[in-house]
Amino acid sequence: MKKKVIGLIPTRLSSTRLPKKPLIKINNIPLIIHTYRRAKLAKRLDEVIICCDDKKIINIAKRYNAKAILTSKKHQNGTERIFEGYKKVNKRFDLIIDIQGDEPLISPDQIDQVINFHLKNLKTEIILPSLKFKNISSFNIVKVIADNEQKVMYLSRSKVPHNFNKNSDYYLKHLSIISFLPKALSKFCKSKQTRLEKIEGIELMRALEIGLKIKTVTLKGNSFSVDIKEDLKKAKQVMKKDKLFKLYSDEKKSRYFR
Repeated sequence: MKKKVIGLIPTRLSSTRLPKKPLIKINNIPLIIHTYRRAKLAKRLDEVIICCDDKKIINIAKRYNAKAILTSKKHQNGTERIFEGYKKVNKRFDLIIDIQGDEPLISPDQIDQVINFHLKNLKTEIILPSLKFKNISSFNIVKVIADNEQKVMYLSRSKVPHNFNKNSDYYLKHLSIISFLPKALSKFCKSKQTRLEKIEGIELMRALEIGLKIKTVTLKGNSFSVDIKEDLKKAKQVMKKDKLFKLYSDEKKSRYFR
């Protein structure tokens, strides 16, 4: 029997670095709608829903024929937000894909690759994909440390592993697509914030600290979150030449308006 997979996109209106970030337009389309439409292009997702904290986002979603669920403003992170959204959907799915709402250039192919990898590794509770980079310095980017079996050992905003002996050939950057088994998502959200989660400011540290199994799969390509004004400028420039943008930008031709 075919496994059922849902994609949930957590987003909130009150971003401190970029106010009302989900509603900022990139090439005349709100950022959150870019993420939604690109997720809809993924072949392995049976359903895609935005999980948000404000009616302004709900109204934008309706305007662009996107499915959205209103969730609490009190959530500490996006993982908790999608768990509330998943419960409100009230349907059973085999995998829940957390697709961060601040990545307007997210690749549907990468979403499918994560899903395919998890379906082959169903004993692993969480799949966290990563990208190889020769140099990463920004604290906004989460770095992944994994063992030889692709099991995630640690996550950090610091530049790890520390290149003490000048032998580091690459770093692993956390890609903002996370695949959960429903039981793992439930266990995570029913647990309190943990010490390392608070220190690093990385929600998935909680999963590691409470003993959930996480694997990473290294993908090819590039993607970045829009956190600051410089990211927004970059996204606007890249979007002009993006092939996928052409598939969903025309309101008259796009199947998302039907």
